[in-house]
Amino acid sequence: MDIEIKYMQRCLQLASLGDGYTAPNPLVGAVVVYNDTIIGEGFHQHFGQAHAERNAIFSVKQPELLKDATLYVNLEPCSHYGNTPPCASLIVEKGIPRVVIGTIDPNPKVSGKGIQILKDAGIETYVGVLEEKCRELNKRFFTFQEQKRPFIVLKWAQTIDGFIDRIRNDVSEPPLIISNEITKQLTHKMRSENQSIMVSTNTVLLDNPSLTVRNWTGKTPIRITLDRQGRIPENYHLLDGLVPTLVFTERQPAKLNNVEYIQIDFKKEGLRGILKEIFDRNIHSVLVEGGAQLLNSFIAENLWDEANVEVAPIEIGNGIAAPVMTCQPASRKNFDGHEWLHFYNPKKTIK
Repeated sequence: MDIEIKYMQRCLQLASLGDGYTAPNPLVGAVVVYNDTIIGEGFHQHFGQAHAERNAIFSVKQPELLKDATLYVNLEPCSHYGNTPPCASLIVEKGIPRVVIGTIDPNPKVSGKGIQILKDAGIETYVGVLEEKCRELNKRFFTFQEQKRPFIVLKWAQTIDGFIDRIRNDVSEPPLIISNEITKQLTHKMRSENQSIMVSTNTVLLDNPSLTVRNWTGKTPIRITLDRQGRIPENYHLLDGLVPTLVFTERQPAKLNNVEYIQIDFKKEGLRGILKEIFDRNIHSVLVEGGAQLLNSFIAENLWDEANVEVAPIEIGNGIAAPVMTCQPASRKNFDGHEWLHFYNPKKTIK
């Protein structure tokens, strides 16, 4: 069992290398082992490209060894044709006699079917090695598939006396700088890890943010805003068409390049209706970055999975009050005097 854990840990290491590039696909790593030696390894590098198992198998320099090897993979091999052929069939074709799998794929197109293909071919198949760690790595994917909703992460930075900004009237007044260079990088890392990023109308009007990934590597998330009354000017960064963008509105939808306007009844549908529209567009995760009213709405309706709160060692005495968490942080880290608090929702009940 120790050997199986060692190689599954390597699968997880490899899988994490695809973070920020594979969504909406999961993160997957695979290793091929012969005589307790890794002879091939690979991971899913980009959405639409070859899967981990295929990359690992074709990295083996002596393919004749495959008939006496074991394949380790953190997620069940796929069993259907998508952008690539099914990996389960490739494993059978190559005559690999033994496969160790971290966890079953929750996607109904795959769930159990890939394992059945292997077993029907007489392949020795084991499931459940480091299962919790395998699920944690792909928590966004599992939440999307099992609960039929996107995974939701809340994020904000605040002063030590509890404010997220000064009181400002328009974009001509610069926002309060709270984050330091390290925490700015961490924020952009979070952007790269999530498939979409959401902000309120007021945040857009006051900050004119681009919401792109600049201080980290990875793909810029789909931008989402709630512009109920159509107040965002078309010359703002959010509507520049450089990144796919969703705008939820009650007004007549405009026509802009790479911007999709979604007309909804905010009073009737609310945040749950918005999340349903996001789910229907195959978006697995949402990073909610502000403002305070929007964040408070997610907290009040218990519509969140995790939250990251930066607390900076500065005081301003008055301003926009930061949202208030009603649970204790699961972890605390300090980055040059700035506390980084990580929360898990202790009463996740959203379906």
